[in-house]
Amino acid sequence: MSAAAAATDAGDVAPKKGKKKLIIIVVAVVALLGVVGGGAAVYLSKKAAAAAEAAAAEDDEEDDGHSTKKAASKEHKKDEKHAPPVFVPLDPFVVNLADREADRFAQVGMTLEVNDAKVGDEIKAYMPAIRNNVLLLLSHKTSQELMEPEGKEQLAREVRREALRPMGYELPDEEEASTSKKKKKKKAAAEDEEVLPIKSVQFSSFIIQ
Repeated sequence: MSAAAAATDAGDVAPKKGKKKLIIIVVAVVALLGVVGGGAAVYLSKKAAAAAEAAAAEDDEEDDGHSTKKAASKEHKKDEKHAPPVFVPLDPFVVNLADREADRFAQVGMTLEVNDAKVGDEIKAYMPAIRNNVLLLLSHKTSQELMEPEGKEQLAREVRREALRPMGYELPDEEEASTSKKKKKKKAAAEDEEVLPIKSVQFSSFIIQ
């Protein structure tokens, strides 16, 4: 073989070897990038899972906090419902009745059931106005009205209404509640019964002569 031919063969082999090395390097780089990318993907997925778990734990804590608050609120309302009633006794009322056939009078003892002891102390400040309203109410009643059970029940409702007025609370009259429009107002007022300081009126004595 001549020197020129040998040189030509060597020149052909050298580029082939260079191409093979280049291909190997490229494959190695791609493989390395694949490994790095896979590791990064695994890391990011683990990080996302950890963040999701942390968020879920915070939500559970918030839910527990809300549940605790709701339970405490229910317990407080339950305690209020089971709290002993507070009563404010009134001095007996002695009043001439509205009978025309004969002079009749009534001696009535009453007790107000109120929301709490604070309201009981507050009522004392309004007592003169409350007694005035109740006395005027009783003076317009007849003995026949007050002898009937329905009349006593109606009187209790009216006394409550008159006792609330000096304190700034207005309840509808019995006659006003007869129309449908007034019934709606009465229903709306009934929804606010819990906020009224006087819950009911109890009779401790009832004498008519």
